[in-house]
Amino acid sequence: MPDMDLPLDKLKKYTGTNPCPADFNKYWLEALSELDDFSWNINLTPSEFEVPYADCYDLYFTGVGGARVYAKYLKPKNTTEPHPAIVEFHGYRGNSGDWAGKLKYVAAGFSVASMDCRGQGGKSRDKVDASGPTLEGHIIRGLEDGKEKLMYRSHFLDTVQLARIVMNFPEVDENNVGATGASQGGGLTLACASLEPRIKCAAPIYPFLSDYKRVWDMDLDLDAYGELRRYFRMYDPLHEREADIFSTLGYIDVKNLTSRIKGKVLMAITLMDNICPPSTQFAAFNRIKSEKKSLVYHDHGHENLPGINDRIFTFFVDTLT
Repeated sequence: MPDMDLPLDKLKKYTGTNPCPADFNKYWLEALSELDDFSWNINLTPSEFEVPYADCYDLYFTGVGGARVYAKYLKPKNTTEPHPAIVEFHGYRGNSGDWAGKLKYVAAGFSVASMDCRGQGGKSRDKVDASGPTLEGHIIRGLEDGKEKLMYRSHFLDTVQLARIVMNFPEVDENNVGATGASQGGGLTLACASLEPRIKCAAPIYPFLSDYKRVWDMDLDLDAYGELRRYFRMYDPLHEREADIFSTLGYIDVKNLTSRIKGKVLMAITLMDNICPPSTQFAAFNRIKSEKKSLVYHDHGHENLPGINDRIFTFFVDTLT
């Protein structure tokens, strides 16, 4: 198999290129404290989707900046004892998917909440007031206005709110909550587990949002990362601000967060991935200090991975029950 990135032995030691700002920990401490400054206005109503063995709800809450964030929430019917739960995050530009895809967890006795990222393909509202382009590009949204206006700051905080809402439901055992997702959902899974330390286990798949400078250096600022190239072409064509831009992106770089994870991690890494290069995935994985295991798919890229859903399902059943 040809190498599209570093050799595997070097990937297993690689910890990243993109800088981590000096005030990174302070930045996220202050961001998390903001969640105490406003009403979340949680609203839970029965969904039109119904099945005999699950209660299905449309869940809305208010996130930072006043955006209304939507999630599907399902729980086993007629269950009173606290039980495990999963929070789930989708890929870039997508949405939370069909209700039916969540029922495997309900059948196993879990509740599950699946979030629509604000401003993407679902029901969540986008209320970010930012300079610069709004045609596409959540990575670069807010760069012109400073670190507190970064779009993914809001996304990361939304994941924390969803996890805390689920943990506070009376039917959920707050000490047995897991997180999962692929691509953007993998990055958000890592962010959630990093910023909400009660997440007991996490199963990210080829995470997005890691090591932006490495993507740039590999000339893979295409597809999902293509907005980086477009941003420089339009806003900094002489690259006079390149160092500052990548430093600011460091605040929303999940590899800079993952050392905070307390829970157990099972992560799928793809060595032929030209969307989220393997080195960027390993940068996030290698910084995790808690119990962890990688599933390295040698011949796969950013695609469906054979057996991954079964492995993750078993991981959650074994870890949370």
